[in-house]
Amino acid sequence: MQYIDDSLENKTILITGGAGFVGSNLAFYFQKHHPKARVIVFDSFRSGEMFPEGNLKSLGHFKNLLGFTGEVIAGDINSPQDLKRLEAYPLDYVFHEAAISDTTVMNQELMIRSNTNAFKDLLDLCVKKGASLIYASSAGTYGNTKAPNSVGANEVPENVYGFSKLMMDNLAYTYMREYPNLQIVGLRYFNVYGEREFHKGKTASMILQLGLQALEHQRVRLFKFGEQKRDFVYIKDVVQANVKAMKSQKSGVYNVGYGKARTYNDIVEALRVELGAFEVEYIDNPYRFFQNHTEANIAPTKQFLGYEPRFSLEAGVKSYVDEIKRIHEENKK
Repeated sequence: MQYIDDSLENKTILITGGAGFVGSNLAFYFQKHHPKARVIVFDSFRSGEMFPEGNLKSLGHFKNLLGFTGEVIAGDINSPQDLKRLEAYPLDYVFHEAAISDTTVMNQELMIRSNTNAFKDLLDLCVKKGASLIYASSAGTYGNTKAPNSVGANEVPENVYGFSKLMMDNLAYTYMREYPNLQIVGLRYFNVYGEREFHKGKTASMILQLGLQALEHQRVRLFKFGEQKRDFVYIKDVVQANVKAMKSQKSGVYNVGYGKARTYNDIVEALRVELGAFEVEYIDNPYRFFQNHTEANIAPTKQFLGYEPRFSLEAGVKSYVDEIKRIHEENKK
């Protein structure tokens, strides 16, 4: 039996980047559990334009929204004209997922404009509307500092993406002080994986990329020697954190991870349980910036948001593997 919650009846929920990975999962969560809420997706959608580094400029894809029955607006968060369209709506909650999330992008001006400047425009919109704002920050704010990672400590980003997210958090703190009655919650996502990430292409999680490699070639490639550690967090736990943030009485910035670092070799073992045996080839790491160890301190997230991650890496892979197999079969056609 589907659980229906009418607590958001007649509430208007805006999701920027709503055709992307996290945004589309949020859209379907509210459609399923809060059918009387008005859900609006705002996304630039993909145009085929590429960054000089070789990845798509926009990761939003209409296929992530197949079955969505809410409203869809094509718009760019960098466009004052597009943002002005949103003023017509009686916004109650804004989930800000739109961003340049490609950590390889080196255009500093574009990164700051798209991530930090546009965030200020959304903050001002929320002030005007009295809307709660829950936004995506990133573990990239910590750079390669020593894990476990705690909000407010060792925030030394090593690329402009992480820097832009840290500046977003700093701006959020300023607004929290100036508008104490406005709810603002930043969520520092660690390594998110799960359904609806396929259209991220090369920036999709290692869980998906390794799963598809294993199915296609019975062999996967890892940077030597697969011992790098990440805090892998399943998309359903990320959605949970966003939803819990809606009811938080304490504005702030919080980590969203599983709370335990795992290696890339651990991914391989979890995939072997579900897919059977395959080989591993270890290759040199070509990246100048590469986080070797991330692990979220989620104690404050548990305390103030009531967040309790439910999916270990093994449980997340088990839940996700049917989708990985489906994607593999579709790509063969």
